[in-house]
Amino acid sequence: MDMQKPATGFVDVGYDEAMRRGRALIPLLREEASKGEALRRLTPAVMDALHRAGLFRTLQPKAWGGMELPFVAYFDVPEMLSRGDISVGWVVANLGSHHRNLAWWDPKAQAEVWGANPDAGIASGIAFHQGQGARRDGGVVLSGEWNFSSGTDHSDWSMLACVVREGDKPVDYVFCLLNRSEYEVVDDWHTLGMRATSSKTVRCKDVFVPAYRVVSMHVARQDHAWPGLAVHRNPHFRIPTSALGGTCIGGCVVGNARAALELAIDMVKSRSTSYTGARMRDFQTVQLRIGAAGASIDAAGLLMRNDLLEAQRVYETGGRLDMEAKLRYRRNCAYAVGLCVKAVDSLYEMAGGNGIYERHPLQRVFRDARAAAGHISFSTDAQLPPWALVALGGEFTSPTL
Repeated sequence: MDMQKPATGFVDVGYDEAMRRGRALIPLLREEASKGEALRRLTPAVMDALHRAGLFRTLQPKAWGGMELPFVAYFDVPEMLSRGDISVGWVVANLGSHHRNLAWWDPKAQAEVWGANPDAGIASGIAFHQGQGARRDGGVVLSGEWNFSSGTDHSDWSMLACVVREGDKPVDYVFCLLNRSEYEVVDDWHTLGMRATSSKTVRCKDVFVPAYRVVSMHVARQDHAWPGLAVHRNPHFRIPTSALGGTCIGGCVVGNARAALELAIDMVKSRSTSYTGARMRDFQTVQLRIGAAGASIDAAGLLMRNDLLEAQRVYETGGRLDMEAKLRYRRNCAYAVGLCVKAVDSLYEMAGGNGIYERHPLQRVFRDARAAAGHISFSTDAQLPPWALVALGGEFTSPTL
């Protein structure tokens, strides 16, 4: 597998080749998964393979050596990698999406990060209310503590969200770009699953962030604009991840479910029950579980992927998403992930008593599915009612959506 990085970076790597590279890595990812769990981060072998393949840089602007693939790769690349190990897909989904997001920043900030290292890892803390910002001459003073900073062990920078206040009044919602030397990583990632994502807590106190490293996410403002898009003109950079961010990591849940289905089919083909010797594949209930899981996983993938393709078309033709569409995408993501989690639950039940052993291949996939399902983007309680409210004639407002 030839994955040597050319001198120009990855600008000549297209969608089909990127997907081929992702698929080719699946055997390695499966082989390294248990080691990553033990380390609570991706292994050096996996990180080296991902960097050589350029798969962190699928959405990075070509001007900085990235592939700048169509926006649908936001789902497709993490989904493919997650067939090998969802933790790998999840880290690539997060750090890769932040390469895309950095295109929004002042070109000076882009040069500071990518000029030194175009492969630099960029993590995040996305909960605005976990950060407190105050305006100072030339920038923002930032304090806060953000949990679930995925991929932070593999990152040199982080995009940390905060509410900027004047007194008690919120006046802006921003992301601040901080170097690793400016924040602390708290080693608290001891979890049921998704252990190799190193989604640790980060915190900082009274860090001055210069204005060129601050970008407003108050997209509800009439005059809102991202300064970097004066340079990067691809309309795909304008697609708001506030509406579709969950779909990126939703792809990881789909890929993990596809792995569960593959493992379950292999198990059923080869297994007889311990007590009667009957072949599992001849049980109609087993056939029903396999069939229903396959349909649910396919439906979930198509639902989320269709939303990305729709958003691509809207922005390619100069349009913008309205509030109903944004809420519909968030609704669809949560619902689709629920289909995948239920499918994995059903498949795991067929492992019976053997499934409780750590050596059983479905056991980690099941734990990872349940751990991933806790993400706020996948909460049906949080994501379904807002769309329903708007559909029923009510009003939903958000400064960052």
